[in-house]
Amino acid sequence: MNQQSTAIVIFDIDGVIRDVGNSYRKAIADTVEEFTSGGWRPTMEDLDNLKSEGIWNNDWEASQELIYRYFEAIDKTREDVGLDYDRIVEFFQERYRGKHPELFDGYIANEPLLVTPNYFEQLSNNQVSYGFFSGATRGSAEFVLKQRLKLENPVLVAMEDAPSKPDPAGMFKAIAQITANSNNIPAFYLGDTVADMYTIIKAKELQPERNWLGIGILPPHVQTSQTRQEDYAQKLLEAGAEIVLSNVEKLNLQLIKELTGH
Repeated sequence: MNQQSTAIVIFDIDGVIRDVGNSYRKAIADTVEEFTSGGWRPTMEDLDNLKSEGIWNNDWEASQELIYRYFEAIDKTREDVGLDYDRIVEFFQERYRGKHPELFDGYIANEPLLVTPNYFEQLSNNQVSYGFFSGATRGSAEFVLKQRLKLENPVLVAMEDAPSKPDPAGMFKAIAQITANSNNIPAFYLGDTVADMYTIIKAKELQPERNWLGIGILPPHVQTSQTRQEDYAQKLLEAGAEIVLSNVEKLNLQLIKELTGH
């Protein structure tokens, strides 16, 4: 990518680039319902509450944690329950990727996109480099970036490539792939969870020489009510977001300039 970049923008994918309200989140609810034998199906708000703890970026682990918490609420210990994590992953993937994962015939097939290819063209044409750091699997992330958005060889650090957020190692890795001599270039991270904002906070601690800017994005499922929207935005701001936007494309060239002082 262009070595003369004025800024680097790294995007999370789920809830930012694609709406996962009826895919990943539905798969979590299905999985919890299955492994509690129909005892509990978590709501969107239940999932938001878990995600707001800032450490449940991996949806397989999030599913397992919610199952454990259900059983703890009815006085069973985690040892009593004895969950098979691999089976949880397998069930989740069947719902999300589909029974024929190579065909992407599960919930993933119906995820609305939250951004257009034109947005990325505008960034590139104006010396703004970009990449992606996501907790999604590489297969799932490439499906949306390459097949649906038609991006050519995007810089992508996926679940298999780096530790889970809020560890910023994956973000550092993405930036290193974009440009070799970039310490003085401001870097944005756009994410929709508390863990995403914590990632930026940790990046500031580890690489204070760079201007790091966390941009909170409101996922579609919280934009159905003003109260939920405000509560969710407040959590992102408290977790370190500079600003909270309702859509990725609101971070336009003008706002990038304003936030970086260029």
